[in-house]
Amino acid sequence: MVGLKPPEVPPTATVKFLSAGTAACIADLCTFPLDTAKVRLQIQGEVQVPRSSVTTEYRGVLGTLSTMVRTEGARSLYSGLAAGLQRQMSFASIRIGLYDSVKQLYTPKGADNTGLVARLLAGCTTGAVAVTCAQPTDVVKVRFQATGVLGDGSRRYSGTMDAYRTIAREEGVRGLWRGMMPNIARNAIINCSELVTYDLIKETLLRAQLMTDNLPCHFVAAFGAGFCATVVASPVDVVKTRYMNAGPGQYRNALSCLLALLVQDGLAGLYKGFTPSFLRLGSWNVVMFVAYEQLQRAAVLAWPARS
Repeated sequence: MVGLKPPEVPPTATVKFLSAGTAACIADLCTFPLDTAKVRLQIQGEVQVPRSSVTTEYRGVLGTLSTMVRTEGARSLYSGLAAGLQRQMSFASIRIGLYDSVKQLYTPKGADNTGLVARLLAGCTTGAVAVTCAQPTDVVKVRFQATGVLGDGSRRYSGTMDAYRTIAREEGVRGLWRGMMPNIARNAIINCSELVTYDLIKETLLRAQLMTDNLPCHFVAAFGAGFCATVVASPVDVVKTRYMNAGPGQYRNALSCLLALLVQDGLAGLYKGFTPSFLRLGSWNVVMFVAYEQLQRAAVLAWPARS
């Protein structure tokens, strides 16, 4: 047996809430450069507002990472990390930590098992609520990841708080919620893909007694969840990234952003940055779900009376 054993008493919603946010932050720390590479590849080819000092061409995951290190320094790989961690503490805590509780609300009383519809509804609900709360942090994160050095050698924002203030001042408070609808769509899809797939794979492995409820089982279920989420959500993710990074007036709405992308790059444009998306989302899911399971169990062992 590897890792902590399942607790006899299930963790409370509070434990799950805090464990999910912490686990997501750990996963972000491990995979943030891949997320940055994904963003750079997704926006490549569009007209940038504001314009950069040079037009940089990125090729593949490793090529993007090495180009960024060479032209902007190694710190650029973690540009926007502060906003990213703020996002995970507010976002993942809700969408993952409250999933089981919301799932029970959709499960008919007296039912032996939670059906697929209840799982999907729970994933959509927590994903949508989480985006509504955490959208400003996502906008700032994407802006930092997408923007390198400007024409005068400066950067778009001097820091995370400056980014919040500048966006609110120049684009209005609505600017902090730019791209919320495509982001809700993306994260509802990702949440369903990740959590429902993880749920079903783990449940199937345990029911068939192919694995026990421990690290290897969590790893396999998380890897499958990451792959399914990437395939399903990549088109919405590309549109969300471009729309969030756009300057005022560049696109009328998310639909016009989608149409511009299709005209310029065709259907293949919807899967720009797919490889770094999968590498990031797959590895992120593995780290997050493994850490999430272990943090819950550690919390129950440490504070059994409170859990």
